[in-house]
Amino acid sequence: MSEKVDGTKLVIVESPAKSKSIAKYLGEGWVVDASAGHIRDLPQPSDLPADMKKGPYGKFAVDTTNGFEPYYVVYPDKKKRVTELKRELKDASALYLATDADREGEAIAWHLLQELKPKVPVYRMTFTEITKEGIARGLENIREIDADLVDAQETRRILDRLFGYEISPVLWRKVARGLSAGRVQSVATRLVVERERERMAFVPASYWDLDGTFTAQEGPGAGESFTARLATVDGRRIASGRDFTDRGVLKDSAEGKVATLTEATATALAEGLQGAAFTVDSVEDKPYTRRPAAPFTTSTLQQEASRKLRFSSRVTMQVAQRLYENGYITYMRTDSVMLSDEAITAARRQATELYGPESIPQAKRVYKAKNDSAQEAHEAIRPAGDSFRTPGQVSGALRGDEFRLYELIWKRTIASQMADAKGYTATVKLSGTATGGEVAGFTASGTVITFPGFLAAYEEGRDTESEKPEGKDKRLPDLAAGQSLTGRDVIASGHETSPPPRYTEASIVAELEKREIGRPSTYAPTISTIMDRGYVTKRGNALVPSWTAFSVIRLLEEHFGRYVDYDFTARMEDDLDRIAAGELQREAWLQAFYFGAESGTEGLKAVVDNLGDIDARAVNSIPVAEGITLRVGKFGPYLEKDLPADAPEGTDPERANVPEDLAPDELTPAKAEELFATAGPSERVLGVDPESGRTIVAKDGRYGPYVTEVIEEMTEEQLEAWMEAQPTEYYKNGKPKPKKKPAKVKPRTGSLFKSMSLETITLEDALRLMSLPRVVGQDAEGTEITVQNGRFGPYLKKGTDSRSLESEDQIFTITLQQALDIYAQPKQRGRGAAKPPLAEFGEDPVSGKKVVVKEGRFGPYVTDGETNITVPRAMDPESLTAQQAYELLADKRAKGPAKKPARKPAARSKSTAKK
Repeated sequence: MSEKVDGTKLVIVESPAKSKSIAKYLGEGWVVDASAGHIRDLPQPSDLPADMKKGPYGKFAVDTTNGFEPYYVVYPDKKKRVTELKRELKDASALYLATDADREGEAIAWHLLQELKPKVPVYRMTFTEITKEGIARGLENIREIDADLVDAQETRRILDRLFGYEISPVLWRKVARGLSAGRVQSVATRLVVERERERMAFVPASYWDLDGTFTAQEGPGAGESFTARLATVDGRRIASGRDFTDRGVLKDSAEGKVATLTEATATALAEGLQGAAFTVDSVEDKPYTRRPAAPFTTSTLQQEASRKLRFSSRVTMQVAQRLYENGYITYMRTDSVMLSDEAITAARRQATELYGPESIPQAKRVYKAKNDSAQEAHEAIRPAGDSFRTPGQVSGALRGDEFRLYELIWKRTIASQMADAKGYTATVKLSGTATGGEVAGFTASGTVITFPGFLAAYEEGRDTESEKPEGKDKRLPDLAAGQSLTGRDVIASGHETSPPPRYTEASIVAELEKREIGRPSTYAPTISTIMDRGYVTKRGNALVPSWTAFSVIRLLEEHFGRYVDYDFTARMEDDLDRIAAGELQREAWLQAFYFGAESGTEGLKAVVDNLGDIDARAVNSIPVAEGITLRVGKFGPYLEKDLPADAPEGTDPERANVPEDLAPDELTPAKAEELFATAGPSERVLGVDPESGRTIVAKDGRYGPYVTEVIEEMTEEQLEAWMEAQPTEYYKNGKPKPKKKPAKVKPRTGSLFKSMSLETITLEDALRLMSLPRVVGQDAEGTEITVQNGRFGPYLKKGTDSRSLESEDQIFTITLQQALDIYAQPKQRGRGAAKPPLAEFGEDPVSGKKVVVKEGRFGPYVTDGETNITVPRAMDPESLTAQQAYELLADKRAKGPAKKPARKPAARSKSTAKK
């Protein structure tokens, strides 16, 4: 691999931005181009060639009967890219595959090799940083493609295909279309749902305590005041929140050992202690030492960026990707906390320059990696280069999110090599006697930092406000045992225990990492997926599960329990690491996962084949209160009351819609009754359509009241008779084709006008609404003009040209001439003026243009003037953050313009085996 290659050399990286950065360091004789990510993948089975759809590849695009052989196709939008790379390769004397140094990057390199079929020497090259020194190190350490890493990536891809394609259809049949199951996403969703279940089952407990202000009467601290909290009464410890269970009762370990104050006893004790004499019982000083946190891994970077910068995991990774590609930081997908010797030297040198020679310890700090996984070949995330640029030095080149994230990484890296923070913690215990004779003991603690050490550069963020920062002093007066104090402003305070906090993006990444589920490259996509699927929404920073998530997780727990088990999922991750290390064989592992192991462990195929009947109604039902059940329906969640035993046959149960913004733990029995009390009639029979003979009903739907016709489903006898009446068609070989069931007739519907209500709408009104759109006539060119009622009001439509109308009355009264007169006028935006945006943000990190949220014909959308993306239903457009808006635009750009998927598959070459 050390041989020299003459002539032009072609380097292929993943991103165009990275190719530009590398090209300026390599200079003449090198051509650097980008694959723009993966160039090929497993196709959808529907996109397979016709002759393959019925073969072994037909179900998964993977032949499970022949070593789990995958069938790859080049993405339609990458065919031009591949052609261009082949053209460049013709003039090259060597090919350097310089994709990212992880499993995905290794797989991209291998796929490029298979498609390009080079006839020149091929070298694998990786960079931990895009700097002159980093490029030089990459050239010095060229190697071959790592077949084990490729195997691990391919195993993960096939595993995810098998998992999703076997389990997702069950969710479609039993919960709702469009849902998906995934190896990591389902486990992450389960974590969020389980936490919400804990909150729903939580019973708060009340307890009281006292705080007082105390002043020294004599000694060095005379006249100085401080606050202290009640700790004991008559020698018994006062109960605090940690002494209660989640069911609101004292823990067994606290029974008989703590005193629980009520409002009455606490208030009386506070009154009895006003102006009482207190004595210092003890003063204890303990040394305080705190070590700096290790440099960033992918997960800790996402957690800290969420806490300190309010970035989502996806935005963090997008910004970090840009910083890496432009040479500001090292590679951003890593499990490692280790720093190179050069980086340690740079960090210690910079800490000395900025904070003085005493700010660093005598010996360098070496952080040990937590595991030896195959993805830990990198350093921790740090500033690039052998000499770090300070935030001030990059402020002219970086702006906004990029600057803020770089500053965070720089601070953490410098602090990781600095000295411990040192100080002392003083604890004072004091006591006094109340007028009622009770002896009340109070305590106060204060920490004083005498040497800030690393805290001068950086302090780690907190997940909750209850976690106190340790870099700030709380100094107590200079007190001594036996000293006299006066108590005043003794105040009783009531408290209630809190339910377990919901996960944030930071805390769920930490939880996944703690359970060893997922890897650096999967955390951000996992969180994005469960939000995009509507399983989870964000309320502030908290992750709130939807009722659909409850149904999905219940089904998976009851019928696919092993596949959402935390330990099982962690073991799968470990197995993938072992495949990457060459310790496990890909085919044998997939065989055991899908078909079962010799030990008798059932495989996924057998689990799916033997599912039996699943009660969809039970899966989608969650008890809320006695006689009240929440049901997850096709159009959203709703409440339903049980019918009384003596209800006449055919009686419909009472129902009430559940507001979308109501979190599951807020749906208490009292709230459920409130929703029933305020719900209008959910359905009214209006009569029979004289033309069709169908019953017409008015309903209250998820998107407002509407009318529709009831289409009776065929009975089994009617269906059988219909099928018998259909002619039999035959295949070319003479075999009869199976007869198709009749297509379901879609009922006519119509939304009520704003002036209408469920209680007053008539059959005549309903029939007119269902007749829309109404044809008004044709213009001089013969183009049809219709009048319609849309989400944003009534409008005319002629081809692609729409014009708003003044009122709903015009829908049935406007004439052709009036419509032509409206079209003869210049088109105005909206109703004469452009609507103000729903929200405005700063400049987009990519386009540099102002980002706004606007109300469009098809709903709210985010735009920077160049790229538009509809706000997903799971997000509230009015509470959308700037980071979320930038993230939506970035995703839209990454997907490119919408294209019809017309893939022409390219068979995997058997002559280009990986080994």
